[in-house]
Amino acid sequence: MTETLSTFRPLHDINERGFASDNYSGIHPEVLAAIAAANGGHQVAYGDDVYTARLKELLEEHFGEGIEAFPVFNGTGANVLSLQSILPRWGAVICAATAHINVDENGAPERVGGFKLLTVPTPDGKLTPELIDREAWGWGDAHRAQPLAVSITQTTELGTLYTVEEIRAIADHCHARGMHLHMDGARLANAAAALGLPLRAFTRDAGVDILSFGGTKNGLMFGECVVVLNPSASTGLEYLRKMNMQLASKMRFVSAQLIALLEDGLWLRSASHANAMAARLTEAVRGIDGVRLTQETRANAVFAILDPAAADRIRKQFRFYDWDQATGEVRWMCSFDTTEEDVDAFAAAIAREVGA
Repeated sequence: MTETLSTFRPLHDINERGFASDNYSGIHPEVLAAIAAANGGHQVAYGDDVYTARLKELLEEHFGEGIEAFPVFNGTGANVLSLQSILPRWGAVICAATAHINVDENGAPERVGGFKLLTVPTPDGKLTPELIDREAWGWGDAHRAQPLAVSITQTTELGTLYTVEEIRAIADHCHARGMHLHMDGARLANAAAALGLPLRAFTRDAGVDILSFGGTKNGLMFGECVVVLNPSASTGLEYLRKMNMQLASKMRFVSAQLIALLEDGLWLRSASHANAMAARLTEAVRGIDGVRLTQETRANAVFAILDPAAADRIRKQFRFYDWDQATGEVRWMCSFDTTEEDVDAFAAAIAREVGA
């Protein structure tokens, strides 16, 4: 193969920074290098490659032997596949009203997955056994979709964090009622960094049956992984992944990215840095008159209320999203490549515009 120098030039300002989403960040250089390193020669397609085999070994190091792993393209695919594999056609999933599967997946769980969502309002994005019981009823009633799974998010969509004890209580509650427990781990690494615990401690050892392991928000180009922690709870993923258009033909490039994340602790270093930048931002804005923090900052998300007009002025300099337009609540996200200088400049813009 003849090598040529690329003439491609970026179409955007590569110095532009924002706090809208950890999806806005680029690819971590170590992950990009892993993609390039995996690019030589030929490898068997559809997951029968050495990279996907190595990924399975690494996931077993983190979660224990006997797990199953299914790399996929994205988080919505991981969530839908996970839940499909633990439910019959008549099954339903109990989740928080703010859950990503309910708010941000355009009906894919119900339309593609074919299962009903039973949503529960929560004050902080976290379910409890008592909240689960608001929808955990009606078994044997032919008129009601059967609640046979619970889905929790770690960290939650509101940036909050489940403790090991909280997850164990939910898992025990689910299992006692014949339900399985799914965890949406799009920001699982941020949770591990915040808890100071290995991944297994608050997933498999706490009773989680199946996990959507996130990579995109932690520096990957694309790619997540369905990790089956309790194989007796899940069936059919070999077929569901293809049927739902989540089977990559050149899977080595998904697996190589996840290897780069997991092999030498990059997943934890990147998540810890993002969390630290969110903590720095929280402290920087805490004393600004006109800014009210609405959630405790536990990972890489900061939630606050400020005047909408000031928010619009700030957005001309740094992108971020409204969370609740009715209250003026906004969300600020930090990522693996957020710098202290980024945070300080953003905080200065907030102070300047809120006080204007």
